[in-house]
This record gives sequence, structure tokens and C-alpha cells, in this order.
Amino acid sequence: MVIAALFLIDAFAPALFAASLPTRVQDGLTLAISVLIESMPFVALGVLLSIVVQVWVPPGVIERWMPRRAWARRAVLSLLGMIVPVCECGNVPFARGLLIRGFTVPETLTFLIAAPIVNPIVIITTHQAFGSSDGILVARLLGGYAIANLIGWLYSRHPNPDALLTDRFRETCDLVEQESGGRGRRSLAQFVVELRAVMPALIIGSALAGAVQVLIPRDALLAIGSNPALSIVAMMALAMVVAICSNVDSFFALSFASTFTPGSIVAFLLVGPLVDVKMLALMRTTFTTRTLAGLVVVVVLSAFAIGTVVNLLA
Repeated sequence: MVIAALFLIDAFAPALFAASLPTRVQDGLTLAISVLIESMPFVALGVLLSIVVQVWVPPGVIERWMPRRAWARRAVLSLLGMIVPVCECGNVPFARGLLIRGFTVPETLTFLIAAPIVNPIVIITTHQAFGSSDGILVARLLGGYAIANLIGWLYSRHPNPDALLTDRFRETCDLVEQESGGRGRRSLAQFVVELRAVMPALIIGSALAGAVQVLIPRDALLAIGSNPALSIVAMMALAMVVAICSNVDSFFALSFASTFTPGSIVAFLLVGPLVDVKMLALMRTTFTTRTLAGLVVVVVLSAFAIGTVVNLLA
């Protein structure tokens, strides 16, 4: 609404904006809006899938097919992304639906981390970009699956997993449980609840992604692309900044393939879908800041280790 108001003022009262915005501000707005527009369809799809899981799937249907052992349940849930072809933005509302349905926090985290990578669309686009060269596709799939299950196992050791959730999300769960009426009314109510929770975070995350991209000089990152260790660090930092959808990030990474090491490309493809600024803003609607800090540490260290192994084998 603010951006639309600025355009209207510029159109009908041009004297108020005689000088154009600085180039860096224009670039930041363009990048922020592009990230927002790219993400919104997947967020809407994720919200709809979340409603299907919460309202329309009868109790016990999903749980009936789940293994009884905790590690096996997490292993199966981490493959659920194979049949939920949405990017990381849409997976957040879907994961919220799993939590409201009764799945544990470690189980939901396992799905949330694995789904943006173990995803049919992501697999296809990564193969189209890199094929089988340097094992990038295999390293991304196996690495994402391993990181997700590692995180699920680590947080399953937490003495009180519900403490990993924000108070606001727990209040949302209580509201959903109290909601009465038919499925149509419950679906509409849940749609409003999810959009009110996710959209502000998506807008803030998109704005941060646009601002950081124009504030951090990319030339500084490219200058260290040939160093095996520093190139991994640089590409992980770039992945957290640019906040590109996991469905298309392979083609963005392909432009760096001639300059950066294969391990750094794998690290970029692992870190970006899991803990970029946009994803962290979305996950903050559900998980505490301390939980997200732990996720970032585990993902970054794991991606660095996997990228180092790829560089040694390449």
C-alpha cells in the first residue's frame, strides 16, 4: 500500500518528487519486491495445503502411515517434501499445520529443513543447471536430508520441545482448537490466521533481503571465490543475503560455477533454502529466536563440512 501510494503521488503530483530516488534505493526496492512477488504464490499454496492437513484430512489418516519409532517418523517426514512441491516459503505454513495437528516440534523441524531441498521441482531444476557434474546434485540431496535428520535428532533431545515455540504460536493453536462450525468456516478462519501470521514476516524478510543485497558489495565476495575455504564462507553468506526461492536458486548459482569451487556451490544450495533472511523471518512466526540461532549454527557448520568434502573429492 505504501509503494502504491508513492506511485500515485508521483503520477498525480510530480512536483513533490522532482528528483528520482538514488540508484541504490531503486535497486533495493526492485530486489525486495521481486523476492516478495516470487514468494507469494508459494506462501498461498502452503497455506492452502496447511488448511487441507488441519481441516479436511480426517484425524488419524496421516498418523496411521507413520512409523512408531521417533527416528523413523522423522526419516519419513523428511521425505514428505517429495509430494509437497512448494518452496521454503510455503513450507512454513504447512509445517505450522503439522504442529497444530499434533506432530512434535522435532518431527516438524525435520520436515521443514528437508522439504525445500528434497523436492521434485528443486531436483529437476538442480539437474537442469548442473547435471551430474562434480556431484553437486547428489551432494545437495543427501546433504539436505542428512542436515534435516541431524536437526530433528538434536532437538528431540531437548527436555521441553514445546519451549522452542513462540507464545504467539501457542495462542494460535488454542484459537484453532476453539474454532467451531463447519469445515468451510474453519478453513476460512484458518486461512485468515495463517496469512496474518506469515505475510508480515514475508514482507519484512523481503525488505531485509533487498536492503542487504545493495549494502554488501558483491565484488568483495567474488574476490575470494577461488580459495577452497573462503569460497564456501562467501557463498554461504551470499545465500543468506540474496534469499532466492529454492526452485530457481540453482540457475543463480550456475553463474558462479566458473569462479567458485564446487563445494562452495553446494554450500550455497544448502544454506539458502534453509536459513536465508526471508526464511528466518518466516520461521520467527513459529519458533523462538534462540531456536533459530541454533538452526543457523547447525546448518552453517554442516554445509561447510559437506562443501569441504565435495572440494576434496572434486
